[in-house]
Amino acid sequence: MTSAPTTPETTTPAPAPGPTTVALADLPQHVGTVFGPSSWRTVTQEEVSRFADLTGDHNPVHLDPDFAAGTPFGGTIVHGYFTLSLVVPLMAEILEVTGVATGINYGLDRLRFPAPVPVGGRIRVVSALREVTEVPGGYQVVFENTFEVEGQSKPGAVAVMIVRYYG
Repeated sequence: MTSAPTTPETTTPAPAPGPTTVALADLPQHVGTVFGPSSWRTVTQEEVSRFADLTGDHNPVHLDPDFAAGTPFGGTIVHGYFTLSLVVPLMAEILEVTGVATGINYGLDRLRFPAPVPVGGRIRVVSALREVTEVPGGYQVVFENTFEVEGQSKPGAVAVMIVRYYG
């Protein structure tokens, strides 16, 4: 009797127990490193509503469940820029750069929202360190951040983010 071939189970990596710590001076040695994933974070309707009030973006697809039910999304969805703004707390869970006097967001090279994040959905971030360039007083660092959405094959956002760290 022969048994059917088995396929290996795929497992989602567990979140790291804490951030990976990298000294500012050692960042160039970590190009190509993938940090994360962060823990899952639920995005609530209350948060989405507060974001809408702060930004003035009151599109009913984000705020009105009855309206949103009739859209291709089937319910309210998180603002793309709100999803992006969660990069700060989510990345803090997976990477700590030490020896930094200050860090600033320098910009984005590419930003896409491949799939909507449903309100009440859970997201997490995986961050790949793509490039480190010396600048006066520190480094310019490029991260490719992927916002995974629980239960979805496509990410909610992919952001190539540029950060400047000064020592």
